[in-house]
Amino acid sequence: MTGILLPEHHKQLGKLQQNAGFSRRGMLGGLSLGALTMLTGCDLTDDHNVIDRTLRAMLRFNDDVQAALFSPYRLARTFRRDQITTPFRFNAYYPMDKIPQIDANDWQLELAGKVVNKKPWSLQDLLVLPQESQITRHICVEGWSQIGEWRGIPLGDFLRHVGADLTARYVGFNCGDDYYSSIDMPSALHPQTILALEFGQVPLTATWGAPLRLRIPTKLGFKNPKYITAITITDENPGGYWEDQGYNWFSGS
Repeated sequence: MTGILLPEHHKQLGKLQQNAGFSRRGMLGGLSLGALTMLTGCDLTDDHNVIDRTLRAMLRFNDDVQAALFSPYRLARTFRRDQITTPFRFNAYYPMDKIPQIDANDWQLELAGKVVNKKPWSLQDLLVLPQESQITRHICVEGWSQIGEWRGIPLGDFLRHVGADLTARYVGFNCGDDYYSSIDMPSALHPQTILALEFGQVPLTATWGAPLRLRIPTKLGFKNPKYITAITITDENPGGYWEDQGYNWFSGS
């Protein structure tokens, strides 16, 4: 087994890396192609599918390492108000003219899975719960970051309030724009993980995910779904819009 890559294989690898969400934040330290060959015992010249399987195996390894390093006591850095990025950059998998316009009067937050109280929540119901503010950095997998101010309900407090099973493994989110994502329960219970109702000291607008979005500064930006319509507590990984296309699932920032 030579482990030698021809030019067309380098091109294929680059494509697979892009599809798998590789970035300078995507791997801890980085691995050479030779190391991948040694780890898998495979000749990468023989089968493009081998490259795909190898990279996805490393993504799963990366997820496991990040999860092992995660600490509920380690906080993301916070900033002063004069450090906030203005204007803050809009980012989604569609242009601004496709932003969903959700009527807050008709909107309800549905609960499913391992939850005692599955009563839907209106926006007014949520607004009466205790809230906290944070000025934290939003880090995009594309390589840019910006600082913003969010205010909302600590997700851990909300989960306890509705009787969610805190021993369940995952918290899944469905959204009004067909986006979906999920996080592990320890990350959901992290003190800086909030169900955000405000951005920039005003109620969320459609641009920033109204009426409800997740703000989790310990993870990359695509793990912060907007326009949330449902939360599911489950022991089966719900995946996510980008995660199911090969991006790191844990995606700690």
